[in-house]
Amino acid sequence: MLVDSHCHLDRLDLSAHGGSLDAALDAARAAGVGHFLCIGVSAENADAVKALAERYEDVDCSVGVHPLDLAADAEPALDWLLESLDHPRVVAIGETGLDYHYEPEAAELQQRAFRLHLQAAKVTAKPVIVHTREARADTLELLREAALTQAGVLHCFTEDWPMAKAALDMGFYISLSGIVTFRNADALRDVARKVPADRLLVETDAPYLAPVPHRGKANLPQYVREVAQFIAEVRGERFETLAEQTTTNFRRLFPLSRA
Repeated sequence: MLVDSHCHLDRLDLSAHGGSLDAALDAARAAGVGHFLCIGVSAENADAVKALAERYEDVDCSVGVHPLDLAADAEPALDWLLESLDHPRVVAIGETGLDYHYEPEAAELQQRAFRLHLQAAKVTAKPVIVHTREARADTLELLREAALTQAGVLHCFTEDWPMAKAALDMGFYISLSGIVTFRNADALRDVARKVPADRLLVETDAPYLAPVPHRGKANLPQYVREVAQFIAEVRGERFETLAEQTTTNFRRLFPLSRA
């Protein structure tokens, strides 16, 4: 069994499945995907991801505000976040973090919001899902500052081994997406080889970042199998071994999940 540890089921392009989310999930299940973590990115979609987790037994969700979904004149309130997290199907916080690639001018706002999510993680003891892009030093600094007692994950990891090692040293997991299959992703494949087996997750980040040979098309949860197969090959492991290990890792990281 595989777990798609990070997907946006409320944003999928379902044209390949006749507009049916049921059909898309069935296609993933047929590919060996037994569980899905549907990710919150804003206050506006929190109810949507909760509804999906309530509708499907093999779907859990997270709640949070993505750094690129922050309003310039506002930031999420801790009271709102804690209230939203108080739901039996919400197993994690996020995604949250820092993205200076698209909005370097919003660094201060992003840092305040990230700190707020990390504070909520301390209060609830739920794991945090971290998005980071071109913000290595600040991401690591804020994670060290938070000193969380529970693990979290750097999702859709695209940075280098030194950053991965620093996060691993703080107890975090590393999740790899279809980007690892891209032709120019040699540094990321190096990370894939080095991450300890018990700290690795796989994901699609669907509908974004479809793996080769689907690159350029809308991503779907069923493609997490291709991501996992590719990583297993890079690591010199059997696919079945990697699938079992990453599923075990998911259950350990997200103990409230129904996976």
